[in-house]
Amino acid sequence: MKLAQGQIWKTSPEVHSHEGNAVYLRIVELERLSVSYKEMLAPKTEDGYHKQTTKKVFCRLIKSAELMDE
Repeated sequence: MKLAQGQIWKTSPEVHSHEGNAVYLRIVELERLSVSYKEMLAPKTEDGYHKQTTKKVFCRLIKSAELMDE
């Protein structure tokens, strides 16, 4: 799977969650070695937190995640 800007991933609660619920990650900006993403509790919301991490760490977050339909 290739990462692309605008993708929304539903994380596995065992890997990354908020109070036991799945978290949605939307890729905001994708660079060679880093990913800026928004962490949300619902896939179609404007509420959330912007975060930035390395691609390696982001791929670990979405290892068992599900890509949502756009």
